[in-house]
Amino acid sequence: MAEQDAIERESMPYDVVIVGGGPAGLGTAIRLKQINPDLSVCILEKGSEIGAHILSGATYDPKALDELLPTWREDGCPMAEVPVTDNWHWNLTKNGKMAIPHALMPPFLSNKGNYTGSLGNLCRWLAGQAEALGVEIFPGFPAAEVLYGDKGEVIGVQTGDMGVDREGQPKGDFQPGMNLLAKYTVFCEGARGHLTKRLKAKYDLEADCQPQVYGIGMKELWDIDPDKHVPGRVIHTQGWPLSESDSWGGGFLYHQANNQVALGFVCALDYKNPWVYPFEEFQRWKQHPEIRKILEGGKRVSYGARAINEGGWQSVPKLDFPGGVLAGCSAGFVNVPRIKGSHTAMKSGMLAAEAIAAAIATGREGDSLAEYDAAVRDSWIAKELKLVQNAEPMVAKFGGDLGTILAGTDMWLRTLFGFGLAKPMKHHTDASATQRADLYKPIAYPKPDGVISFDRLTSVSFSFTNHEEDQPCHLRLKDPSVPTRINLPLYAGPEARYCPAGVYEFVETADAGPRLQINAQNCVHCKTCDIKDATQNIEWVTPEGGGGPNYPNM
Repeated sequence: MAEQDAIERESMPYDVVIVGGGPAGLGTAIRLKQINPDLSVCILEKGSEIGAHILSGATYDPKALDELLPTWREDGCPMAEVPVTDNWHWNLTKNGKMAIPHALMPPFLSNKGNYTGSLGNLCRWLAGQAEALGVEIFPGFPAAEVLYGDKGEVIGVQTGDMGVDREGQPKGDFQPGMNLLAKYTVFCEGARGHLTKRLKAKYDLEADCQPQVYGIGMKELWDIDPDKHVPGRVIHTQGWPLSESDSWGGGFLYHQANNQVALGFVCALDYKNPWVYPFEEFQRWKQHPEIRKILEGGKRVSYGARAINEGGWQSVPKLDFPGGVLAGCSAGFVNVPRIKGSHTAMKSGMLAAEAIAAAIATGREGDSLAEYDAAVRDSWIAKELKLVQNAEPMVAKFGGDLGTILAGTDMWLRTLFGFGLAKPMKHHTDASATQRADLYKPIAYPKPDGVISFDRLTSVSFSFTNHEEDQPCHLRLKDPSVPTRINLPLYAGPEARYCPAGVYEFVETADAGPRLQINAQNCVHCKTCDIKDATQNIEWVTPEGGGGPNYPNM
């Protein structure tokens, strides 16, 4: 750290610095410029371009976008291309399905009025709207450190150094990161943001909320037989195969534009059995007869994975601190039963922008924007999330079948009468849920057929992931002995299974026994390891700028 402090760095001042170019960050930037075009605003995006690291289903609720840019449908936004026309929800058994009637589900679970398409392409379009308003966007420049003032307030961020070798020494092309200084900094890093994690600890932002919990979402894009394609059809599934391993989650399959389907699988990371292998559960799901018959004759064109916030309203932390705020999935606004969070993320960014613009207009800077936190808790974000706040914990506690019934009843009661079956339920961390391997039998997963199901490393090649080989490993072990001293003998080395990109593997050495090998170049930035590691020994930090996946249409 002393060497880092000694590096001479350029500084650039802005009114507002935004960390993350997703729906929340772009919504913040656009709203700031709508309110006051003279504000200087920049967005830092760690991906090689806006949208490169964006991964979502996605069925998109346009509620926030309608407020931000009311004419988006007429202005060439790609999300307008395919409205949802057909909505199905299936409970799967190993070889069959039962369609759940819509009449049994609360009205807000309908996808009427929503759209299906690429969230990455929506963000690329939003970036164009932001730049037209004068927002400066810096792709390939991750925020690596938070900068603090003399009073402990956030005064901006430092971008990551480039041209550093794996030993941490400057190479010939070394470029030091810059200090971007701001009156207020907005952190919209997505789920389990590494700077957000530090801010939560420094300012004790989670003192009055439940811990955040997560799912790992894996997604593929397929070009399918045009005769099987139904533009706008949306399918969600629950039950098999996770019903066989005392875990829970579900699948989705969305018919999008150009004879393409987006399909994926979410596995809640609070599973107890360390032998569970989320990627292989996804491959099993694709082999279900109802899913396979849609994919047969088609071709996979893309793959990716990302952690998803699942804690709900009770896991939303304090949103403001001196000099900055949390917005979007950094704060955790996903509506789990709807499998939607982009609209709430964007709305939170808009509310942050309104609070920031008002504060700057009165000469304030570097203080806490309690009015932003209050605005979120008085907004439709809160109203929507309170309706579903017990859905995730009820399924997690009571299992897929009974939990779904109880969750549905709770949501109906809250919708009709304003109260549920129980008070807001509590969470435990996903890491603490993991139990000893000797309490369970290993799971024998079928080998991939190379047609419908695939192996992990082949799949990673379809994420177009790239990292500079000679750079410091961005997956840090707090104690290098823990994987082989604790995780392997006690939990059977679950890091070799929960990672959807094959980053972690235990290899035998000739004289020292097994060791954990970290293939950081495979990392798709999903953050699962930072979340699920039972000993919380793995810390994810930003790699060199532009590294990671390059999702073209996710």
